[in-house]
Amino acid sequence: MMSSSINRFLLAFALLFSTVAGAFAQEHTAEGGHEAHAEEKKGFKVGDMITHHISDDKGWEFAHGLTLPLPVILYTADRGVEVFSSSRLAHGEVYNGYKLEHGHVHRVDEAGKPVEDIHVSDFSISKNVASLLISALILFFVFTSIAKSYTVNKGKAPKGLQSFLEPIVMFVRDEIAKPNLGPKYEKYLPYLLTLFFFILVNNLLGLLPGGANLTGNIAVTMVLAVITFFVTNFSGNKHYWMHLVKPTGVPVALLPIMIPVEIVGLFMKPLSLMIRLFANITAGHIIILALLSLIFIAGQASAGTGYGVSLIVVPFTLFMNLIELLVAFLQAFIFTLLTSMYIGSAIEDHHEADHGIGYEGPGEEIG
Repeated sequence: MMSSSINRFLLAFALLFSTVAGAFAQEHTAEGGHEAHAEEKKGFKVGDMITHHISDDKGWEFAHGLTLPLPVILYTADRGVEVFSSSRLAHGEVYNGYKLEHGHVHRVDEAGKPVEDIHVSDFSISKNVASLLISALILFFVFTSIAKSYTVNKGKAPKGLQSFLEPIVMFVRDEIAKPNLGPKYEKYLPYLLTLFFFILVNNLLGLLPGGANLTGNIAVTMVLAVITFFVTNFSGNKHYWMHLVKPTGVPVALLPIMIPVEIVGLFMKPLSLMIRLFANITAGHIIILALLSLIFIAGQASAGTGYGVSLIVVPFTLFMNLIELLVAFLQAFIFTLLTSMYIGSAIEDHHEADHGIGYEGPGEEIG
C-alpha cells in the first residue's frame, strides 16, 4: 500500500511538473529563437555552458529551450512587494523597470541603466530554492509514511520502502552515532539522520538530467556547517572549553602558540565541512559536463567527428555517473561522520577523552 501511494505521488508530481514545464517551453522557445541562432554563430563555449548549469538561476532549465519559469519576489521601499514570472526577465528584457543582470535583479531607468539609489530586496524562488523545497517534501512524505508503517505493522517484519531504509538508519545509528557520541547518542541521532538523508537526497537529485546543483552551492553547505558549528559548541562541556585555553599535556611555554591554534581549529572544522561537500559535488558535475562538451566541440569540425567522439565519451560519462552515485552516498556519510566526531569531542567526559573510550551499546567499549 505504501509503495503504491509513493508511486502515485511521484507520477502525479511528474505529470504536473512536465505539464507546467511544457506550457512555458513554447513561450521560451519562441522568444529565444533569435538568441539561440546567434549563439550557434558564436560557437560552443564550454566555460559558459558549465557555469550556467552548475549555477543557480531564476528559472529551472531542464534542456535547451525547455525552461520552467519560477516566481520572482521583489521588495522595494517605494513599491512594496512585487511578484511575477521569471520569464518576464529572460534574455535581458526589462519588465516593470526591472532587469536581470548576472543573476541579480536591478531597477533600471528608461535608458536601461541601473538606478543606484533604489535597493531591491530579492526573495525569489530560484532553481536551488525550488529543489530545496522538493527535497524537503520528499523527505517529509517518505519518513512520515515509514513512521506510519512502523505503527501499523508493529512487531512485524518491515516491507517495501521501510525495509529498504531501515538498514541505512541502523547504519547511521550503529556505525556513526554510537561510536562517536557515546551514551548520549540518542539526543543527537535525529539531527544526524536529518543531515545524512538531506545531503543524500539532494546529491541524488543533482544527478538527474536538469537537476539543480544544490549541495554544490557553497551557501547551502555553509548553512549546514554553521548548524553543526552551533550544535557542537552549544553542547560543549567544561572539559571541551578548558581544552581550548589549557590543552592537556602541553607545557606552559607553548600555550601562547597552542591556544591560537586551538581557536583557529574551532572554526576550521565547519569550514572543512563546507568546502569538502561543495568542492566534491561541484567537481563531479564539472567533469561530466566537460566530457559531454567534447562531443559538441568535435561536432563543430564535422558531424562525423562528433558522432565518433560520442562513441568514446558517452560510455565514459555513464561510468562517471556511476562514480558520482557512489560519491553521493560517500559525501553524505563523511559529512555526517565528521559532524558526529565534532559533537562527540565536545560532549565526551574527561576520562573518555584521555583514554579514547567510545560507546557501542550498554557495557560496550571500543578501544
